Amino acid sequence: MRHGKKFNHLGRTADHRRAMLANMAISLIMHKRITTTLAKAKALKKYVEPLITRSKDDSTNSRRVVFSYLQNKEALKELFGPVAQKVGDRPGGYTRIIKLGFRGGDAADICFIELVDFDENMLKTAKSEKKTRRSRRSSGKSAEAAPAVEVPAAEEVAEAPAAEVPAAEEVAEAPAVEAPAAEEVAEAPAAEAPAEEAKAE
Repeated sequence: MRHGKKFNHLGRTADHRRAMLANMAISLIMHKRITTTLAKAKALKKYVEPLITRSKDDSTNSRRVVFSYLQNKEALKELFGPVAQKVGDRPGGYTRIIKLGFRGGDAADICFIELVDFDENMLKTAKSEKKTRRSRRSSGKSAEAAPAVEVPAAEEVAEAPAAEVPAAEEVAEAPAVEAPAAEEVAEAPAAEAPAEEAKAE
């Protein structure tokens, strides 16, 4: 029975699983983004995030502990160098999983797993979201700005009286166009009423 064994075994023996996760962690640290299955990505996230947390404290002991997991000097240099500098102020959540769809052969879930601070596209998107949020909040300001734009237009019309007359004619024609639309709306419920009576009979 497998009571209390909550982590995903990934269909591998313990040694095979440990070696695979170490290799995937090295690839993630070196390339900053890898493509894999969703199950492996979730297992890798649990494996690599404590190592990244260890890299924040650049001591001999931390380097030895991380090396015991990775067994790769180049990955260790990369982890304790640029990666540790970028994630220094982040309190966890160093990786992001983005689902891509399904693999053609076996329909397995495929995804990216990437280091959050190294994806320039997502960082730019996050900045633009802040701008759009500001514009949504300041929608009242944009409404106030719109009349300010219309005021100079009215002054230009006052300077050219000939242009003012056609504008007045267009305004007079606009309600005439809207009135038939209102009549059609009034006729539509009247047309639906006989149809409902016919259904009732």
